[in-house]
Amino acid sequence: MSIGLGCQIVPTMPIAEVVETIRVAEELGYDYCMVADEGLMQDIYVCLGAVAGVTESIRLGVVTNGYTRHPAATAAAVATVNELSGGRAFVTLVAGGTMVLGPMGIDRVAPLAVVDDTIEILRSLWRGEPVAWEGRRFRLDGAQLSHGPQSIPIWVAARGERILELAGRTADGLVLMAKADLGDAIAVAGRAGRGFTRIYLDRLAFTPEMIEEARGLYGYALLDSPPRVLRNLGIDAATIERMRAAVEQGGVEAMAPLVTDEMVAAYQIAGSREQCRSQLEEMIGRHALDGFFINIIAPGLEANRRLLSDVAKIVRGVDPP
Repeated sequence: MSIGLGCQIVPTMPIAEVVETIRVAEELGYDYCMVADEGLMQDIYVCLGAVAGVTESIRLGVVTNGYTRHPAATAAAVATVNELSGGRAFVTLVAGGTMVLGPMGIDRVAPLAVVDDTIEILRSLWRGEPVAWEGRRFRLDGAQLSHGPQSIPIWVAARGERILELAGRTADGLVLMAKADLGDAIAVAGRAGRGFTRIYLDRLAFTPEMIEEARGLYGYALLDSPPRVLRNLGIDAATIERMRAAVEQGGVEAMAPLVTDEMVAAYQIAGSREQCRSQLEEMIGRHALDGFFINIIAPGLEANRRLLSDVAKIVRGVDPP
């Protein structure tokens, strides 16, 4: 399969392990890595600053939002990573989710305006000139970066229709999840008639243990998904209510017994290694995907090294270097 290969790391592990995991990904031939800004975990910019010094080719990205970090601060931080890495930085914007905003007591107010303003601020500041500007949620008064002009791709991870439409109009790339929703999501973003990079982010499940893990994580997908995604996942209203009641009573883990194999298979690629490869190949052809990212969510360097190696082999059909 001719496709860019990347990973997203949720930094639940010590920073030295984050850095080594990304170094290993480069060694295995990965083209991209992005680190999720979960607020109270390892700081993404400290991580990528350290990674920049021990890698040479892998593109280094952050997944961040305009709620927990001011977009101007993000512009300066990503520009710093870009300088340290020799121009390898990129940024993926999200509208904020339950995992990061909940513990900080931040309400997810006006997500469309937050993402829209963040894109405008990043692009304006990366021109390297003074910026006086006022948006719907933020304003700048003569702000200017000390880094000079920057050429840094902006991707958006989106599920809701309005943010998908915004990404289609203004972003360089779109990061998508929920296998059964890919076609509809791309169609919504494509209404603007622009081209954009198409990235599919998944966990893959090619062992019984990975499928059980997927059941445990399914709740986060349900909590933050709009009605279109839920419909495409084939979840009826009664099932949704039972699942939400389970979460209210016992947390996301309490939902796992209600998650069927069919639900897992609708949300992500699952099956044997050969079936996973076949599914991904079919999806690349159908949706013109430019990249596949594996989601790394748990500590354990050797386990994640094996995962990265296995996924590289599944995607590329050959043993990694």
